[in-house]
Amino acid sequence: MAHPALSRPVALNAAAAGERRLAVAVGVGWALVAGAVAVALKLAAAAPQTITAAVALMAAPGLASLLLWAVDNGGVRKLLLLLWAAAGAGACALAGGISGPLAAWCLAPVAAAALLGPRRLMAEAAALAVLGAALAALAQAAGLEPAPPSEPLRFALALMALASFGFALACGLVRPSRAGVGAGQLEVLLTQQPQLILALDAAGAVESAYGYPPPGVDEAALARGLKGLLSSADWPALARAMDSAARGMPAELIGASAADGETVLAITLRAASDGRLYGAVRDATLQRLHEDRLIAAKAEAEALNTGKSRFLANMSHELRTPLNTIMGFSDIMKARLFGPMPAKYGEYAELIHESGRHLLDLINDLLDMSKIEAERFQLHIEELDARDPVSAALRLMRSQAESAGLSLRASLPPEPLDVEADPRALKQISLNLISNAVKFTPRGGQVTVTLTGEAEGMVLTVADTGVGIASEDIARLGRPFEQAGDAGQRARGTGLGLSLVRGLSELHGGQMIIESTLGEGTSVTVRLPGVAAVRADPDLPSAQVIAFSAGRKA
Repeated sequence: MAHPALSRPVALNAAAAGERRLAVAVGVGWALVAGAVAVALKLAAAAPQTITAAVALMAAPGLASLLLWAVDNGGVRKLLLLLWAAAGAGACALAGGISGPLAAWCLAPVAAAALLGPRRLMAEAAALAVLGAALAALAQAAGLEPAPPSEPLRFALALMALASFGFALACGLVRPSRAGVGAGQLEVLLTQQPQLILALDAAGAVESAYGYPPPGVDEAALARGLKGLLSSADWPALARAMDSAARGMPAELIGASAADGETVLAITLRAASDGRLYGAVRDATLQRLHEDRLIAAKAEAEALNTGKSRFLANMSHELRTPLNTIMGFSDIMKARLFGPMPAKYGEYAELIHESGRHLLDLINDLLDMSKIEAERFQLHIEELDARDPVSAALRLMRSQAESAGLSLRASLPPEPLDVEADPRALKQISLNLISNAVKFTPRGGQVTVTLTGEAEGMVLTVADTGVGIASEDIARLGRPFEQAGDAGQRARGTGLGLSLVRGLSELHGGQMIIESTLGEGTSVTVRLPGVAAVRADPDLPSAQVIAFSAGRKA
């Protein structure tokens, strides 16, 4: 979407408005006085026509000061300065030149510069005054100017010119000022910065405005306050944002511009210690467009991911059925139900069965993970002794730990720990955690399984003395197919174990916590709510430690 061109910068504040009102008021007052004097001279017929024209000429720049109400910028102020200089030099020439009674009006641009500001105009005004006086003097020396009026009119006109100049200069010197160190530079910075900065009263009326307004925002809209910037549909949100800012909390809202239905405005509000609100207004049309695109892309990605998960979940029967058939036939061959077979074929049957079991476990993990992601995994909650699924997992992993040369130890409560959970899920959590610990612990290491009950629920911790996990990898673990370590370590797994543990824990309303130090070992803790009861016996020890060492039977 193309942006409309930005409008000119605005710089509205109390001091600037006061300067403009004073300049216009003095200019109009000057014009009225000059016009009245010209009319009086004309009616009295006591002065030459050139004197009447000179006085009337000075009314022109005063009336031109009204331009400041329509357009207030540096170009208009310089134009007014030129008009004052031209009118002052012309009036001086028509009244007899530099020695005439209206010679003081050659300095009119100096008084005008004091009224118009900024101060840098004073040097230009002084140069114009000197130039006008020089031209009037040259014309007088050349005899091109009319003779000055006689007394006492000459004295009266000189007194009027001097008094009017002095009054205008005095008004300019006492005009409202934005005094302060660096005030001019600060105004330039505020005016030229790309956003629109507003100072507001408690009702949302704009007291000051600096910067480039977004499309559709002009001085008429600012005069209506913040409500003049936004469509009426966004006024309730605006009221809430203003209330939040007034209570000391920064607030931001994004709404449609009142000027058109396409531009989007972002308004940030903050309260100051003086009770006023300060806000920044910017064009957020492109931001809203990008956000809409991101939301649409996110929804599309989630839909694709959900579709993938549902597809895998629906493939359960198609994948498991042929694999179960393969494993069944390999069992028949292993048992030699139909007679003896060569030793080599018996070895092959063992390999087929082992590979099929590994593949079935992988498929089960993948399908369970897909069901969790597709929100189709159903828990079968029942009350059970949490020690039973954990002990079953320990018995299953005993031989694997012995083969790896590890010490597998468990610390279980001596009394039943009744929980409300899915027994299959709890066993799967225990198996995955113990399997991971055994897989990544070097020979001679130790894996410890601890089960305890707390007021909030049960806590299962599996700690090992293995290779550990780098701190930058911990944040990734728990997401499907995410693995840590080098290529050799990643080749030992699929990255589904911890993601299943996390998913099953969260389905129970619990959480998984990983703590690890590289080279020292890892501790994974699963906290599940829903402890039904702990049947305590004061005569029993506080915990039962089970050591699964080589040669011990379950």
